[in-house]
Amino acid sequence: MNRGVTTLARTLVRTGTLPTKARLDALHVATAAVNGMNYLLTWNLRHLANAAIRGKIEDVCRKAGIQPPIICTPEELMEA
Repeated sequence: MNRGVTTLARTLVRTGTLPTKARLDALHVATAAVNGMNYLLTWNLRHLANAAIRGKIEDVCRKAGIQPPIICTPEELMEA
């Protein structure tokens, strides 16, 4: 696994942006962000496609110098 991915994932959990039980979700976000993906499609409304959390995830990514992906559900993407 890419060191940048693990570092960003750990930061998402360490800062409380995502809970410890969402470590795999943090890896999912970090993998997309570090690899320059424009979108991260997910049905995970609890930790990822959540209006209260999206901005926090974006802030952590930007503070790490990484452009965050747009996190949304497939339905949201189709509506845009």
